[in-house]
Amino acid sequence: MRPPSKTLVIRFSSVGDVVLASPLLRVLRSRFPKSQIDFLTRKEYADLVRFNPNVNFTYEFDASEGFAGLRRMKSVLKEERYDLIVDLHNSIRSRFVRSMRGVKAVVVDKRIPERTLLVKFKKNSYAGIVPVADRYLETLSEYGISSDGKGAELHLPDDVLFGVASRVAKLHLNRFEHVLGLCPFARHATKEWPAERFAEVGKRFVAEKAGAVMIFGGKADVPRATTLSAVLRRHSGDERVIDWTGELTLAESAAAFQYCDVVLTNDSGLMHMAAAMQKRLVAVFGSTVEEFGFFPPRETSIVIEQKGLACRPCSHIGRDTCPEGHFRCMLDTSVDSVWRAVLEMMDRADVPREKERA
Repeated sequence: MRPPSKTLVIRFSSVGDVVLASPLLRVLRSRFPKSQIDFLTRKEYADLVRFNPNVNFTYEFDASEGFAGLRRMKSVLKEERYDLIVDLHNSIRSRFVRSMRGVKAVVVDKRIPERTLLVKFKKNSYAGIVPVADRYLETLSEYGISSDGKGAELHLPDDVLFGVASRVAKLHLNRFEHVLGLCPFARHATKEWPAERFAEVGKRFVAEKAGAVMIFGGKADVPRATTLSAVLRRHSGDERVIDWTGELTLAESAAAFQYCDVVLTNDSGLMHMAAAMQKRLVAVFGSTVEEFGFFPPRETSIVIEQKGLACRPCSHIGRDTCPEGHFRCMLDTSVDSVWRAVLEMMDRADVPREKERA
C-alpha cells in the first residue's frame, strides 16, 4: 500500500482521549518518518499535542465559534490536500471535517453496539478488553501500524518545565519524605470518589509518611478544592498542602506531576496525564468499567472498583447523579482500601529509588 504523504489526525476532545492518541502519533511517525502529520483538536486541549515532535502542525478549533468556525477550519484544511484523514472522534463535527472529496478517511471503532448493550442491558458482548489507545492504532492496521508497547506520552517544552521547577523550588519539597498527588475532581459526578475521603487519605499520608500533598484540578474546581485544602491545612499545616487547582495549564500540571511519588485520582483526564508522565497511580473507578478502554496501565497502577454491583456500568462517560440513588459504586469504596493501595504503590515507587542509591 502506498504510504500517506500528508495525514490529518482528528480528536477534538477531551483530555484523556487526546493524550491516548500519542501512541498512534509516535508509531505513525516511526512507520512514515518523512510524512507530514498534523493534528486537529479543540483549542483548550492543544497544549497536549503542540509540543509533540511527531506532529508537524496542530490545528486549534475554537468551539465557541460554532459551525461557522468549523466550516472555516475545513476550508483551511482542504488547502493542505491531505491524502489520509484519521478520525479518532467520529462525531458530527469530525465527520463534517473528514468529508473531503478524494481524501481517504479511516475511522476509530468505538465499539458502540457493545457499549450500548453493556450500559443499557448489562450484557457484556466485548470480545476482550482493548484499551482506547490500541483502538486508535487499529484504524491504521492496513498501513502496518501496531502498538510498540510504550504507552501514552506527553512532551513538554523547556520553558514549562523550568517555570514549574522554579515554582516548586520555592516550596522546599526536600523537607518532606514523600509527595502525594490528589486529583479529586472529574467532569461527571459519578466518576468522583467523595472529596472528604480524598482528604482522609491526605491526612494519613502526611501523618504516616511525613509527606506533603499536591491538589490538582481546573478553574471550575477551585471552590471545592478550596474547601478540601482548608480541611487538610487544619490538620496538617499550610506548608504540607500545595493546592495547584486553577493555577496551572494542562502542560504545567503535567510538569508538576513529576514531583509526586504517587497520584491518587478518579477516572479523569488528569489520570491519563499522570500516567503519560510515568507516575504510579491509585485510580478509583465508579460508574465506568474496564471494557470501555480507559483503565490506566496495569504495571504502574492499582484500580479500585466495585465489581459486584448489578447497576454498573450506568454510563460510558459518567452521570451527574446516581440513577439508582445509592451511589454504591463510589460509597462502597472505603478510605482503608484506598490507603492500602497508596501504601503499596509507595512501596513500588521506593524500589527504583533504593536501586539508584545503591
